[in-house]
Amino acid sequence: MSRQELYPEIEPYDSGSLSVGDDHEIYWEISGNPDGKPVIFVHGGPGGGTTPKQRQFFDPAHYRIVLFDQRGCGKSLPLGSLVNNDTQHLISDMEALRELLAIESWLVFGGSWGSTLSLAYAQAHPDRTEALILRGIFLSRQSELDWFMSKEGMGAIFPEAYDDFIASLPEDEHDDIFNSFYTRLTDPDPAIHMPVAKAWSGYEGSCVCLVPDPEVIAASRMDSKALSTARIEAHYFKHGSFLPEEGLLGHVDKIRHIPAVIVHGRYDIVCPITTAYTLSKAWPEAEFRVIDDAGHSANEPGIAKALVEAMEKFKALP
Repeated sequence: MSRQELYPEIEPYDSGSLSVGDDHEIYWEISGNPDGKPVIFVHGGPGGGTTPKQRQFFDPAHYRIVLFDQRGCGKSLPLGSLVNNDTQHLISDMEALRELLAIESWLVFGGSWGSTLSLAYAQAHPDRTEALILRGIFLSRQSELDWFMSKEGMGAIFPEAYDDFIASLPEDEHDDIFNSFYTRLTDPDPAIHMPVAKAWSGYEGSCVCLVPDPEVIAASRMDSKALSTARIEAHYFKHGSFLPEEGLLGHVDKIRHIPAVIVHGRYDIVCPITTAYTLSKAWPEAEFRVIDDAGHSANEPGIAKALVEAMEKFKALP
């Protein structure tokens, strides 16, 4: 297999639903080698859910590949639920899943919001984290949230997409775009929340690739994808992703000893490279790989190649 390619498509050999309370049922699946080195894939969003293609970053002969959908998204139920949906509960869900699967420790692989949750999990459970593979770094600082929502931030690079984004709101609500979106996204009436959910998720989908991909944009606007992504992202943004005041950078010392690879696209517009650079300066022990011909998406060739190479490197772990 050429390392610039993903591994062939595979199907799970086991899957299930884990009840974690508050009516939340967490979907999980395992593929690859039942006796292999465990790795957990932590998807983005928050609220994005997993896809079958995400199994293909890992050699199925070597790795026991665990995918799960976080609270309220993907195949987890109830869809779009915000009840006790916060970072601490997601970390607890990961631990409950690890214990259910009788895994002592695992590699933790996450991109975008998945990098945020992976870092938070590792800082809470460094003894359960053998290595970190992080892509498209997002630390959920206020400056990053402002960039996402602002006409002068992400909207300055994708002005057409930004205009479509805010066009879902009445003009008299444009002075406080975030809170207008949040109020509508959390309204129980689909006639109110679905139009803005599709606008929010479609905006993000328009900006994730170096060259906008019509298929990615169309998928982002699908009802189930749009609702969970937009509602849960707004919920987390509203509450600073439920992180401590000092943020993730304030606890790097807890994970400094863990082998790590950070992969980031030079032209990542959703999560600008300055965030990854800041993390790499605070954590020089981690390998930092900048992909000069890529944006944010893990499916861009340079990003995918670097992620597969990182997983090949970590085959050497005992």
